[in-house]
Amino acid sequence: MSNSSKQINPSVMVRNFTFLRASMLVLVVMFMATSVFAQSVVSGTITDGSNNEPLIGASVSVKGTAIGTTSDIDGKYSLNGIPSGNQTLVISFIGFDRQEISYDGSASVINVTLVENLNALEEIVITGVMDIAKDRQTPIAVSTITRSEIALKAGNQEFPEILKATPSVYTTKGGGGYGDSRISVRGFDQSNTAFLLNGQPINGMEDGKMYWSNWQGVMDVADAVQIQRGLGSSKLAISSVGGTVNIVTKTVDAKKGGFAQAMVGNDGYLKTTAYASTGLMDNGFAFAALLGHWQGDGYINNTEGSGQTYFISAGYMPNKHHKLNFIFTGAPQEHYQRNSYTLATLIEKGAKYNGNSVKDDIVPSIGGNYYHKPIANLSWDFTIDSKTSLATVLYGSWGRGGSIGLRNYAGQDGDFYNLNTIRTANGSKAPNAAGDIVGDRSRVDGSRVYDVLRSSANEHQWYGMITNFSKKLSESLSFSVGFDARAYHGEHFRRVVDFLGADGWADGATPASFQGDQYYVTEAYSSGPWAASFHDTPRNQRFGYDNPEDIKYIGGFGQLEYIQGPLSAFAQGAVSSQSHVRYDYFNYPAGQEESEKVVNPGYNVKGGLNYNLDSHNNVFANAGYYSRQPFQDNMFLNFRNDVNPLLTNEGITGLELGYGYRSSQFNANVNLYHTKWADRVLSGGYQLPDNVEGFYSYQGVTQIHSGLELDFRYNPSKMLTFKGAASFGNWKYDGNAVATIYDDSQNIVSEGETLYLDGVKVGDAAQTTFNLGAIARLGKGFRIDADYFYYANLHASINPTDSEFSTPNNRGSVQLPNYGLVDLGVSYTLSLPKDKSLVFRLNSNNLFDTEYIAESYTNIHAESGDAIYDTKQDIQFSTANTAFFGYGRTWNFSVRYKF
Repeated sequence: MSNSSKQINPSVMVRNFTFLRASMLVLVVMFMATSVFAQSVVSGTITDGSNNEPLIGASVSVKGTAIGTTSDIDGKYSLNGIPSGNQTLVISFIGFDRQEISYDGSASVINVTLVENLNALEEIVITGVMDIAKDRQTPIAVSTITRSEIALKAGNQEFPEILKATPSVYTTKGGGGYGDSRISVRGFDQSNTAFLLNGQPINGMEDGKMYWSNWQGVMDVADAVQIQRGLGSSKLAISSVGGTVNIVTKTVDAKKGGFAQAMVGNDGYLKTTAYASTGLMDNGFAFAALLGHWQGDGYINNTEGSGQTYFISAGYMPNKHHKLNFIFTGAPQEHYQRNSYTLATLIEKGAKYNGNSVKDDIVPSIGGNYYHKPIANLSWDFTIDSKTSLATVLYGSWGRGGSIGLRNYAGQDGDFYNLNTIRTANGSKAPNAAGDIVGDRSRVDGSRVYDVLRSSANEHQWYGMITNFSKKLSESLSFSVGFDARAYHGEHFRRVVDFLGADGWADGATPASFQGDQYYVTEAYSSGPWAASFHDTPRNQRFGYDNPEDIKYIGGFGQLEYIQGPLSAFAQGAVSSQSHVRYDYFNYPAGQEESEKVVNPGYNVKGGLNYNLDSHNNVFANAGYYSRQPFQDNMFLNFRNDVNPLLTNEGITGLELGYGYRSSQFNANVNLYHTKWADRVLSGGYQLPDNVEGFYSYQGVTQIHSGLELDFRYNPSKMLTFKGAASFGNWKYDGNAVATIYDDSQNIVSEGETLYLDGVKVGDAAQTTFNLGAIARLGKGFRIDADYFYYANLHASINPTDSEFSTPNNRGSVQLPNYGLVDLGVSYTLSLPKDKSLVFRLNSNNLFDTEYIAESYTNIHAESGDAIYDTKQDIQFSTANTAFFGYGRTWNFSVRYKF
């Protein structure tokens, strides 16, 4: 056979190529089919470890993938399409420890029990404008109080007190009446800690203050509270120097149900509350409502109070892209307050002593507060697609009320006219009848001054809008940008509550705008919070002062967030502009009442990163700077329309480092922080001689706050939990300041005086604290919990009238005695048919009735021969100080029916 070249037939080549391509296609299809069939399906139920109830809306996902789902109204979930091979399931829910479970495809049912974690707030679906920190991702120091803890431990305590187990938090009862408590975070008072209600700022726009009497119902409607200490992660230009407190309220419940609760407590306390929700119905609507009433005599003498709470929520989810929710809530209340006394007086007369009352029950008290602040909030969450969303909140609030007291308690002279009018309500003569005078005070000439019961009214209308657009640029990078606008109008004046038998009041100070016309006040206005909601007080019925103001705010913010594997980081910034106009109808003639407009720009920049070293350990760091506009109250001098020539923005620099450890049984956090606050302007009230109220203003104050914080939670078993926290602060003034003092008539008493504050300890909050607690679940439904709190390195408030700081060789701020308190709680849950239950709860706060000094308004150092408060400690505290004892033992017992 001869050799010859073999010719390739083109048609054969085409057939071979076609066969090869078909074979490859078959192989690909077979491979894909194999992959599909290799994917797994797993289902199960997620329950709450504290009560074995199903958790609704818990997140279940496959780590490192986009595969995920949520549990339904029965706590059940089903997860499809899990890739073959070893995977990790991640299960999380708001306020609970996240669990990571290894999964190799061999199991088809996995039931999960989650354990509450006070330091985690994993996910929230309320509204996209909320800046909720995520555990092991958001690089900030954060603590969380869950809904179940609030329901059990709140009792007849007030909102700030449920936060006291948080590191660097100090709370006291303040004015002693219902709603008068206050809170400090890292040594900064609540005017410099931001409070948000579902993303809406609620600090006062004039001075940043919080009056918790206006928010008595917030614990009834709170689903969770998250405290972000330091500059936090909020994008808004707000007062988050000490921290940011996010109050997350009830909105759209997935499950139908509710509760009814009755509570009794010490000193005649009685509270009833009822809540019901339709759950999310098939038509996409959901409705919920809460009503409550409380009343009590008050722990301190003559501090009785009462109030109501109402909450209405209406939600609508027409499809998976849109969610709307409307909230309307308020807590009208009235309560009386304690007066200030030296410690010597309280030792003599008792810690509960309060002489702030008038005999014969004609006027029950001459010091109190009444207020009603309804709030409306409309949120819209728009999920544009899987990577894009828009969240918007519109809100408004309308505050009406004020404080009550005798007119001359404020130190200004006045005269009654038509004194022959006699009140006959009880068949007795009115207090302003001849020879029977209330609030007797002598003028220089020795003649008597008559009195009326007045109200110092503080009213406002506040409207705002926040919108936030978010976009996921890639699997790792996302950004958000938003807009924040607020408009505020406030009214401040005095009006008569009760003429005490007279027909009218001639105040002796005719407003300049009245151009010398005869000025008599003849109308009295109720101090009831409901009635005050509809008062409209004309200018000719106002006396003492009449100072409205307009504040407008507009800002923009943006954030970039990067998440890749174990690393997460964010960088954000905000710019804003505030305008302020003050009106004065008493000190300026008609047509000249309006001040010049003061416009201040501000900004903030901050960023941070978190790195998860492994599945247990993470570290984080953050830093930021705020150029914050001063408050309205510090912009104008002498309580007139004169603009402060030294007006400047306050500069806040914050640095923070943190470490966290997470495991199925043990969680712990360690944080280091350093905050410098420069160019502060401080103002407030104090007592002049003769028990006359006055005001002060500091300028050029700088403070440096640094410290170490620790907290942990250990669950050795389902039956037992240990938890604790500690904080060690070093808070001092840096440099000196200048003080201006005013009397109650807003006249300057002194100005330009140097206050030598350099190195002085910042007062009004304990710089060293720790607490240790345990929860024992003894049998089905039975629980005992106990907490011990210890406070040290607590110093008195700095008072500008104190001569101690008029020389550079001062002795600093007075240290108060250290103290420790024990709280105890016992509860029992009785399960009833059809998922109903009865919860019985008994709380006792300050179980051992420990006597302690919670705060001191004066800074009087103990001298040789002085009376000393004996604490068996190496701390000398003079009883000449105006100070408050904290509350002794209190208790409350409640029964809650859950349906």
